[in-house]
Amino acid sequence: VKNATSATQRGTLYLAVRPFQVNPPWQFLNTQGGFAPIDSLSYDGRRVRVNGGRTLIPMTRPSAFGAMSFDQGNLVDLLRQSRLPSALKVSDALGAASGALAWHLTLPPKSDTIIDVAIPLHDAGPSCLDVGSCGAGWTTNSLSTVETLWNEKLNRVTLQLPRSASRVAASIRANLAYILINRDGPAIQPGSRSYERSWIRDGSLTSTALLRLGQYDEVRDFINWYAGFQFDNGKVPCCVDARGADPVPENDSHGEFIYVVAEYYRHTGDRQALERLWPNVSRAFAFMDSLRLSRTTSEYRTGDKRVFFGLMPQSISHEGYSAKPMHSYWDDFFALRGFKDAAEIARLLGKAEAFHYADVRDQFRRDFYASIRLSMTRHGIDYIPGAAELGDFDATSTTIALNPSDELANLPQPALNRTFQKYYETFVKRRDNPKSWDGYTPYEWRAVGALIRLGEKKKAHEVSDWFLGHQRPEAWHQWAEVVYRDPLKPSFIGDMPHTWVGSDFIRSTLDMFAFERESDSSLVLGAGIPGKWLTGGESVGIQGLSTHYGPLSYGIRQKGAEIEVRIESGTRIPPGGIVVRSPHDREPSQVRLDGKLINQGDRDVIVRRLPAIVTFRY
Repeated sequence: VKNATSATQRGTLYLAVRPFQVNPPWQFLNTQGGFAPIDSLSYDGRRVRVNGGRTLIPMTRPSAFGAMSFDQGNLVDLLRQSRLPSALKVSDALGAASGALAWHLTLPPKSDTIIDVAIPLHDAGPSCLDVGSCGAGWTTNSLSTVETLWNEKLNRVTLQLPRSASRVAASIRANLAYILINRDGPAIQPGSRSYERSWIRDGSLTSTALLRLGQYDEVRDFINWYAGFQFDNGKVPCCVDARGADPVPENDSHGEFIYVVAEYYRHTGDRQALERLWPNVSRAFAFMDSLRLSRTTSEYRTGDKRVFFGLMPQSISHEGYSAKPMHSYWDDFFALRGFKDAAEIARLLGKAEAFHYADVRDQFRRDFYASIRLSMTRHGIDYIPGAAELGDFDATSTTIALNPSDELANLPQPALNRTFQKYYETFVKRRDNPKSWDGYTPYEWRAVGALIRLGEKKKAHEVSDWFLGHQRPEAWHQWAEVVYRDPLKPSFIGDMPHTWVGSDFIRSTLDMFAFERESDSSLVLGAGIPGKWLTGGESVGIQGLSTHYGPLSYGIRQKGAEIEVRIESGTRIPPGGIVVRSPHDREPSQVRLDGKLINQGDRDVIVRRLPAIVTFRY
């Protein structure tokens, strides 16, 4: 509280505790819209207790406190008269109790004072409060401790971007923080209200974002916790909440679990964890294999059911099919990822099952791609469908084929290209004709990463720039689950921030800087960095990005007609090398590697030793 005048001022600061409306009625999922009830309110001289549990702790001792029930009138009317209710404790059957703390202040001219209040989001309050030993510096020291903790977590990976792209870097930090805040112990959750539960689907992809940003412990804890809910038959539950594991069959879950186990190992090299989780992986593999085999009986070898041969059975893992289960290719891409990773884990651990796992992987891939081709023929379409029986267009779902399934080299290329060309056409129509759309889900961030991996950098940034314009509130640097053209429209928005959406943003944006390419075991750098980021003479780079080959740090700077890429040591060289891509879309006139003229490729240079300097001249 500041006194900006040249005279001594006396006044009272009130801090009211009231049953405000928190959720509107259209926020209906897993929580009832309406006000936050206060059934009881009390003050014992140290803590204000709300509903007997939550506490508000005035670290600066107040002058007074008072509480009242709804029947006793309006608290604000009393405060306007500089009065407080007389009761220190009150109950209200209507859930509309209210109260206030008061601090009587006398401030000399041009002075200020700070009132400290602690509101723990857990059961325990400051331990020093019980013995009255917190002292004047407790708040400052506590705040400093928390700031240090968050700065360490949020700065393990840092981006250097031009001022024009500062929102990108700020959004990476913010969404990483939101992911960590939304965690409930080891449980990774997409939200804290509507989505107060943990899905292996959301958790596996959010874990990928966390791993790339160096948050290894959180992913390890999530995997170990989720593994405890696996069913005896190997089935991995789709989600877990306070009631336990959800028994609903969603056939993407098993592959997602195996994937996150493998991905954790690829980033950390934690072989002990791999050994410990092998029984979970092998049981998940066996269950997934049994699902595959259930679609290889004679009834699936001919006729209308031939398109389902060898696939995962129908499920509702894809929310678009919740009304009626479908043979969703979303499930199959995750199953393929799981089969691939289980085979690799078995090989790494020297398990006897490794050859059998590899055979199953290869057979499943053959049957899966045969189904895609047959579905396209039956429905007369030129894109990859979302479900075998529907022939529907769902590019956001198909992104899984590229990341994390990493099947770019194996997919039918014309159909793959047409899928994302069709997505881009739909996007342009929506962008250029605002009245053509009402709302969308920002899970579409996955399309940005897909476009980058397809070499469509310009399109990727058009889509990215549009999505960045839909952060609401703007200063939060985040997205709700549903974004509406009219931000004031009273409609369901899911949780906000929605951190599965946030993880899709993080993964796609980091793909601009680097991604692993399974087809040739390489690490691709700079595929999504646009030339416009360099035109102002500012540097672009990333420090400490976690990859399958260790931490990656590099910087790019334009000097006249040359673009210089400096890659620091510390990253292991992949079998296929480090592929460095020029930010410009045209071919360079000259390329040098560590000062030596080379004739590799056009805009790609393969680096096999670090540190390295790649120079593109135009």
